[in-house]
Amino acid sequence: MSDELNPEEQPLLLLVDDDPTFTRVLARALSRRGLRVDTAGGAEEAMQIARERQPDFAVLDLKMEGDSGLVLMPRLLELYPELKIVILTGYSSIATAVEAIKRGACNYLCKPADADDVLTALLSDQADPDTLVPEHPMSVDRLQWEHIQRVLAEHDGNISATARALGMHRRTLQRKLQKRPVRR
Repeated sequence: MSDELNPEEQPLLLLVDDDPTFTRVLARALSRRGLRVDTAGGAEEAMQIARERQPDFAVLDLKMEGDSGLVLMPRLLELYPELKIVILTGYSSIATAVEAIKRGACNYLCKPADADDVLTALLSDQADPDTLVPEHPMSVDRLQWEHIQRVLAEHDGNISATARALGMHRRTLQRKLQKRPVRR
């Protein structure tokens, strides 16, 4: 992508993340790489921007205040079926990666991801499912995290329903979800 393009000819990317510092830094880096970037701090603001301007690409944070990236994605794809979407998350799991791809994301990235990672993910033809599966077996703690994420995805992010399905107290589940996932 070239900075020499007329600004109206540059592809438009919608960046949706509730971390203003991360959003500002990533938006600036993507702008330097030849994209026009609109930012939103949540799903409703993103939908308003998407209705006003037709984005070519979208980068959505998985976990945000209000609707998650997984909930926002089908709404954006309903407006623009050809929209290429990448899901970004600081709390990656196989379950959410698979769910994101099933719902229409072209790729799934773990934070911290830089502008080059995002561009590569957006411009690749499709996500490689083999990269979503780790080469080494997971620890019991990581398996527990993966299972919780899968059940949470099955219940569309509803904490109470997930806690009931897992047979644990809602506050216990909330504490587990607040912790960073175990690496392996």
